[in-house]
Amino acid sequence: MVVFEDGRTLAQSNAIILHLGEGTSWIPTDPWERAKMLEWLFWEQNSHEPYVAVARFQRVYAGKTADEVEPRLMERGYAALTRMEAGLTGADWLAAGQAATLADLALVAYTRVAHEGGFDLAAYPNVRGWIARTEAAFGI
Repeated sequence: MVVFEDGRTLAQSNAIILHLGEGTSWIPTDPWERAKMLEWLFWEQNSHEPYVAVARFQRVYAGKTADEVEPRLMERGYAALTRMEAGLTGADWLAAGQAATLADLALVAYTRVAHEGGFDLAAYPNVRGWIARTEAAFGI
């Protein structure tokens, strides 16, 4: 949650980055590209973070071994990585525009440390290249 100087609060990571990103080049002005950015932001919360981030949490913070992590987390995490790999085929950015968007920022957070959750990114060359581009674009 973010508490602003006037006392207003805003919760949820993607709502926060959308608010803070208003007026920047990270939110496309083209309606289609903006819609694609939003599509990826919604997908991140429902199909990526619940699996990739949770597997990482279990391994890094809960101290579980690979055998103790629920197999469904790994299965769905790999499905998310496969979807990203396909989405990046022939594109540098997830929203498929000419520049990074908030979708790239939101998704790079856990994707770049997916290996800590036991995910092997070797079979995802588009994702690996995108991680490097996104880190450079956002100065991560």
